[in-house]
Amino acid sequence: MKKKVISVLILTTLVTTLLSGCSTGKSTKTNSENKVTEIVFWHSMGGVGGEAIDKMVGNFNSSQSKIKVTAQYQGTYDDAINKMKSSQQGNAGPDVMQLYDIGTRWMIDSGYAAPIQKLIDADKFDTSTLEPNLLEYYTVNNKLYSMPFNSSTPILYYNKTAFKDAGLDPEKPPKTFDEIKEMSKKLTKKDASNKITQYGYSMAIYGWFFEQLMVKQGQLYANNENGRKDKAAAVEFDKNGAGLKIFKVWKELYDSGNFGNFGRKTSDTQNAFIAGNTAMMIDSTSVLNSVLKGIGGKFEVGTAFLPKLNESDKGGVSIGGGSLWIMDKKDDGKQKASWEFIKFMVSPEQQVYWNKNTGYFPVTKKAYDLPEMKEQLKQYPQFQTAIDQLHQSPLESRGALLGIFPEARQTIETNIESMISNKMTPEQAVENSAKSINSAIEKYNKTNK
Repeated sequence: MKKKVISVLILTTLVTTLLSGCSTGKSTKTNSENKVTEIVFWHSMGGVGGEAIDKMVGNFNSSQSKIKVTAQYQGTYDDAINKMKSSQQGNAGPDVMQLYDIGTRWMIDSGYAAPIQKLIDADKFDTSTLEPNLLEYYTVNNKLYSMPFNSSTPILYYNKTAFKDAGLDPEKPPKTFDEIKEMSKKLTKKDASNKITQYGYSMAIYGWFFEQLMVKQGQLYANNENGRKDKAAAVEFDKNGAGLKIFKVWKELYDSGNFGNFGRKTSDTQNAFIAGNTAMMIDSTSVLNSVLKGIGGKFEVGTAFLPKLNESDKGGVSIGGGSLWIMDKKDDGKQKASWEFIKFMVSPEQQVYWNKNTGYFPVTKKAYDLPEMKEQLKQYPQFQTAIDQLHQSPLESRGALLGIFPEARQTIETNIESMISNKMTPEQAVENSAKSINSAIEKYNKTNK
């Protein structure tokens, strides 16, 4: 009797288990399929840029259910790099990281990131849809290392209303620095006490502008083809005369009395332009939206290509800004998820949103086919200047790669300040800059063989 009861119980259990397996087999499979891959994205965009990134990340997370991205603001690019170096000890860093353009050589040498080319090839992703000038900067040895994201170039901003008041044609901005000198004389205003109320021209003491004026002259900043054929071993700007040309023009403008020097912070020069304290300035395309909003119709703003130093200059402009890197955490699943996220971030729709909210270039050419982008250009025709300048720049105008670029920029800025305060001549400023930067390059190359 007991054996029969036990047999019935065993049979009942088996049937129940089988039926249970049939009814829940689908959910067991679903648990595996529904596994969410979580990735962390570090960025350095504050203000409206940070708000735009949060919105775009939210758009990605709601567009699918397989990947969840958490965006984390890390402060400045330099702050983010220092945090990333520390995080590598425990492999606790981000899966995707936004890094400034001048960090490219360092990131490649660090080995922290996986070249994005690997994922592009595996996915058969068509890079011809992206802006070639932007891709060119981040391509080293025919391999794309990171995805352009927040890309910008320098342009000339000028006050059309001030041009009219000075008897200048507002539709004919200066094309050369010689023209800037002449126009600045007419644009500079003084009050009854002979105090300048409006400078003709201003330019922040910013190493990026020095680099851009090297590119504009079509000259190399560093040897080994700007550090692209092989690691740069020394600068070239002290040998080819292009660096001295920049320093001399900077000093001549300053000594003219028509040049407003508002220091290293680009925002201070922007504020001077917005307030009408300077009639022209060089600045990034990325601030176009904020400049126009700041002016609020007080005067009409014009934009033009970065002026030439020499009439014969054939160079264009190089990009600034940053790109998105996929970190090499030895996790194929996370790398693939990171790649899906990056593809979304550079899609036409997201790039139009990014442009409208920040002023950075759309990295994909398809963005210009969308009605929203066409409307944006219609509303802000000043941005067309930036697009035309980018497209007319030769691919060779891609700029240099240096592992110590942040330090090099500060060196250039320090020597410009010393030069305009008459502590050294332009020739000495170039010589001192080259000597200091070459020393830093030598130390870097010894520790990054």
